[in-house]
Amino acid sequence: MLYIIVSILIFVVSFVFAMLGLGGGMVYVPILKWAGFSMKEVAIPLGLLLNGLNTLLALIPFSRKKLVDWKGGLAMAVAALIFSPLGAYTSQFVPEKPLMLLFALAVLVAAARTLWSSNKQEPEEVMPLMKRSLIGVGVGAFAGFAGGLLGIGGGFIIAPILMWMGYKTKEAAATTAFVVTFSSFSGYLGHAAEGQMNWTLTIVVVVSVIIASQLGAMFMSGKAKPRMVKQVYGIVLLLIAVKLIWGVL
Repeated sequence: MLYIIVSILIFVVSFVFAMLGLGGGMVYVPILKWAGFSMKEVAIPLGLLLNGLNTLLALIPFSRKKLVDWKGGLAMAVAALIFSPLGAYTSQFVPEKPLMLLFALAVLVAAARTLWSSNKQEPEEVMPLMKRSLIGVGVGAFAGFAGGLLGIGGGFIIAPILMWMGYKTKEAAATTAFVVTFSSFSGYLGHAAEGQMNWTLTIVVVVSVIIASQLGAMFMSGKAKPRMVKQVYGIVLLLIAVKLIWGVL
């Protein structure tokens, strides 16, 4: 019964987060933690695996709609790929309560940033490719390290930066999915040696992610209203951050 409840929650999260190309790691981990699974040994490694799977599958409908900026996101993706395992390795030296507090603060920042930008007009002009790539290296390195450390892929850092660079919401979501796929799988491999694979749980939640990611990405690339998506996403993150901080304190 517990696995069914977890899989339903994972399905809902995957649908919403696939729309923004974020994977859902910042919600997968709390769900698995609240279900009674170990934060470092199960929740973070499995959260990264699901995060990467969600964004990888979301890339299929995004790429069909030609929303992914492959060239613009490449430098960011490579930097995230390199630094995510370093974050994963560092997590073993951080006690669980400070790690959860860092996680909660990261989610809170993402919620505030998303709600703040929800009423802004879509940008008209994107930053030049060379400038995007140079900034992308630093952003990708930081997002990859933070994502590997906290088990979230780093999409909450990448998406706002892409919007600041001039990407429209749908293009930012699609390109974020591209970058986060690299950082998530790279971070997962960094955690895999320390983690414990629960195969029954893994299979159940992977099936949920496969279905939900396709539905969410197709909805985003088609009928979704950017403002509505940002507002729902921001409110969900805000509630999660408050719950996590309350639990730690």
